[in-house]
Amino acid sequence: MTTPHRHLRKRLLITLAAASVAFAAGAQDKPDDIRLPDLGSSANALITPQEAQDYGAMMLQQMRALDMVVDDPLLDDYINNLGFRLVANSAKPKDHFAFFIAKDPVINAFSAPGGYIGIDSGLIVITRNEDELAAVMAHEIGHITQNHLQRAYESAKKDTPLMALIALGAIAAGGAAGGQAAAATLLGGQGVLMQKEINFTRKDEAEADRTGIETLAKSGYDPNAMAGFFQRMEDEMSADSGGFQVPSLLQDHPVTAERISDAKARAGTLIAAQKLQPSGNLLDKNRWAQQTAPIAYVKDPTTLLPAKRSSGQGPNTYLLMRERVRVLSDDAYRMANYYAGLLGRQDGRYNTPENHYGYALALTRSGQGGKAVAQLQPLLDKSPDNLIIRLAMADARLQAGERGAALDIYAALNTESPRNKAVGVAYANALTFGGSTEQATQAAQLLRPMLEDTDEPSLFTAYARASEKAGDKVRAGEAYAQASYLSGRPFDAMEQLKTLLKRNDLDYYARARIQAHIAELTPLVMELRKRRVSTDDNPDGTSQTQQQFGSGCKGRLCFSMGANGQ
Repeated sequence: MTTPHRHLRKRLLITLAAASVAFAAGAQDKPDDIRLPDLGSSANALITPQEAQDYGAMMLQQMRALDMVVDDPLLDDYINNLGFRLVANSAKPKDHFAFFIAKDPVINAFSAPGGYIGIDSGLIVITRNEDELAAVMAHEIGHITQNHLQRAYESAKKDTPLMALIALGAIAAGGAAGGQAAAATLLGGQGVLMQKEINFTRKDEAEADRTGIETLAKSGYDPNAMAGFFQRMEDEMSADSGGFQVPSLLQDHPVTAERISDAKARAGTLIAAQKLQPSGNLLDKNRWAQQTAPIAYVKDPTTLLPAKRSSGQGPNTYLLMRERVRVLSDDAYRMANYYAGLLGRQDGRYNTPENHYGYALALTRSGQGGKAVAQLQPLLDKSPDNLIIRLAMADARLQAGERGAALDIYAALNTESPRNKAVGVAYANALTFGGSTEQATQAAQLLRPMLEDTDEPSLFTAYARASEKAGDKVRAGEAYAQASYLSGRPFDAMEQLKTLLKRNDLDYYARARIQAHIAELTPLVMELRKRRVSTDDNPDGTSQTQQQFGSGCKGRLCFSMGANGQ
């Protein structure tokens, strides 16, 4: 479960994006000097596209430092394949986008500067099909392509800038004081500003709906899915006797009958247009029952899941990924009991491939690999080419002590999908742990090409362990440093690199690489120290704003680069 202060802190980070970014842009001189930000004459003058991308990347790294991200290569491939399929049919297909799953049981999603879009695990679990999930993602993409974040920055100069700083202080206080300090700060003069933010964003919501529905239709999804999902959330809330908590999605994305009606009308218009154009992109609504993976727009087509389409009617990829999110976002033993209860029902209502898959994942994670194999074997018999099921089987056999059988599966998967990150990390870890130096060398060689275009810490950690066991201490050190940086620990990364540079066995190329890493990281570390930002690896940094609200923020990350919860 998410603790109250963690949930409130995230809500503040999401809702008060413009405030935090404006503060970051304005505080450029004295580190102890809180100055009112100069927003300039336009939103573009406040933040460039590269700066926005940097802010979004830092937000993601900070969330990782707080263990608020589901870092799993398989899910990362899935959510990004789905996201880029939508982006390819959006108003700005060439802009930078990145999609990730936030480890939070609430039903919500949010967009951040630089095209970063987070989907809460609770939202994925509550969706019934991929069309609903795509609808929410298309809506968030619409906020970015329609420049709603920039509008928020521009609008900030119409309000009292001091209120923005108070809001930022509330974020800092919330990180250390359990949320009460943040709530008290907001209640002290923030009601008007918060209400104005809601009123302002309602206009953006309608625009994001319209563009999102168009993106859905062009991408081959049901354009009715957006209105349908919001209507279902509203209906479930209205039908409850009073104990139902309003979903965060409906709080951050205010829904009205008029808005739902407009969305339905827009979808109906698009469907009618598609019927007049049989060659259009709208696909049959039953398509996911006939194929095991979406046709996605990705940079690297070899990462598509699964590697081969199963003959006949195979497991639904979306449903498998939904259960994977459910398991990886919760306690393994609790999830094992959850699936055991579902599958043990006499009516057989929940005796589905996705529930057996989820049960197998939970069993493997809780150290019961043998039982997991028994759950997966019937699925594999029916869909022998399904990458997702085969990968789960390899993981289960490895956990059960059947290392040889697991390595055979990993090797076959890697041959079929040589650049698949999920396969690569699992195979490399299997080769490294309990293997020989030669196998560790093989693992490092397997992962090294994948490091060129990724920001997933798990890949760098796996490569570091393999390199270390293979005897390449320098490469291992560089990879550990990069993993620390991507996990929101830049000070640790810098210290690791400086230690590496002191080695007397560095050749010219290794020294040049390390010096380049240090040069790239130095500006960020200096800026964090200048602002006295507290992080897990630098707990003594405390800004004046944090001091004002009594925040020590020890062992927590207290400075948040903005996100937009709309």
